[in-house]
Amino acid sequence: MTYGIESPGKIIAVHLNYPSRIAQRGRTPAFPSYFFKPASSLASTGGTIERPAGTELLAFEGEIALVIGTEARWVSPEDGWAHVSHVTAANDFGLYDLRAADKGSNVRNKGGDGFTPLGPVAIPTEGIDQDSWRVRTWVNGALVQDDTSDTLAFPFGQLVADLSQHMTLEPGDVILTGTPAGSSVVLPGDVVEVEVDAPNVPGAPTTGRLVTTVTQGTTAFGDFGNTPRADDLQRIEAWGSPEEHAAAVAAGRATPLDGPAAGPLTDEIRALLDGVAVATVSAALRKRGYVDIFIDGVHPNHEGDTILGTAKTLRFIPFRPDLFAAHGGGFNAQKRAFDTVNAGEVLVVEARGIPSTGTVGDVLALRAQVRGAAGIVTDGGVRDFAAVQQFDIPVFSQGAHASVLGRRHVPWETDVTIACGGAAVQPGDIIMGDRDGVIVIPPALLAEVAAEAAAQERADAWVADRVAEGHAVDGLFPMNAEWRARYAAETGAA
Repeated sequence: MTYGIESPGKIIAVHLNYPSRIAQRGRTPAFPSYFFKPASSLASTGGTIERPAGTELLAFEGEIALVIGTEARWVSPEDGWAHVSHVTAANDFGLYDLRAADKGSNVRNKGGDGFTPLGPVAIPTEGIDQDSWRVRTWVNGALVQDDTSDTLAFPFGQLVADLSQHMTLEPGDVILTGTPAGSSVVLPGDVVEVEVDAPNVPGAPTTGRLVTTVTQGTTAFGDFGNTPRADDLQRIEAWGSPEEHAAAVAAGRATPLDGPAAGPLTDEIRALLDGVAVATVSAALRKRGYVDIFIDGVHPNHEGDTILGTAKTLRFIPFRPDLFAAHGGGFNAQKRAFDTVNAGEVLVVEARGIPSTGTVGDVLALRAQVRGAAGIVTDGGVRDFAAVQQFDIPVFSQGAHASVLGRRHVPWETDVTIACGGAAVQPGDIIMGDRDGVIVIPPALLAEVAAEAAAQERADAWVADRVAEGHAVDGLFPMNAEWRARYAAETGAA
């Protein structure tokens, strides 16, 4: 580049800044937040980036990079832009497989060699306003990002001023100002190009295209540090959305979602519980000291519905305007839950037992059905109740309510321990329901409880037949020794 400093003292990157990306992420920051990238991550145009062996989620982020020209310390937002001497193109590559290892610091997932290409030309900022810039990104010749600096939540001058409160910004330091929507995963062989220009300025100055080709690495990470791990949520966030991930899977470019891990709810256990009443299972749990396992107040949307599956959880918290502004929009926790529920799972929603809330509507219920969910349980209300009744998926709730999201709740988090209808529910718990209600079965007890409940159900059916024949219930229900001996003789039961 032409601004004269090849190795900046600091590379500082902004997490979220473009409204299009903020909407996609579903959280609205009140102030900018940052992370550092090492100078060793720098690369130039025409270079390559290696996707490390054992990883799958290398993602690009086309960005506008600011180059500090004069020292800045305790400057104002109005004066911040004046300390920027050049603007250039950047690609803030990141490896989603290592996000869990960093816990937000981004040291490993964004600090690799070649993970910060800059260039090829740095444009002098003299005479050009901070709102005049555009960034565009192409992957294999297709335009995938296109946005302008006049949309930013945090303008360039504010970034400089904010950072200058905490550290001295020195000539040559680089600030990566955030990426718009459209960031996604690239594979070995893909070519990524980023260009920054000022299209409405005389002469339309441009950086030219910053070109990076993805290659495949061959050296595996050692077991003496955190190793890469990709899960379903990381796959969806890396590709941009569930639909984009699904399209990439269909095109052979992405790994399918893992789905639920194998658990105790086997085909054999399902067969045991087929036709067994919730009341019978609850009695078996009570014998073992589990009495607060009822999700109270919920009823099925179809008469005769039953439900049996593994819990996936969603938690709402009480409404507060600032929290809803930060967590209620975009790909929020509610949407994530319905977009990632897997076949055989029951989506259990903590709505704080408030019936005057619409915690699921027709679109989300349909999404869960399409994904093969075993059902939905919410201790709140259901919007579009009549429409939801037309679907096959069992939905247990406190009834109908027309309210929309944002009246009483903020969608907060998924896959955590929740309280639904007075019962503690953890991801992986077994959820069972019928017209009598819904109960929670701890996974460790499932096999023995299912076996006992199935045996009890057979015995109860035999007793009912005897009552229908005219026998009195005294001594028969429960069976005394005489009736128990007759039952064993007739059925072979122990």
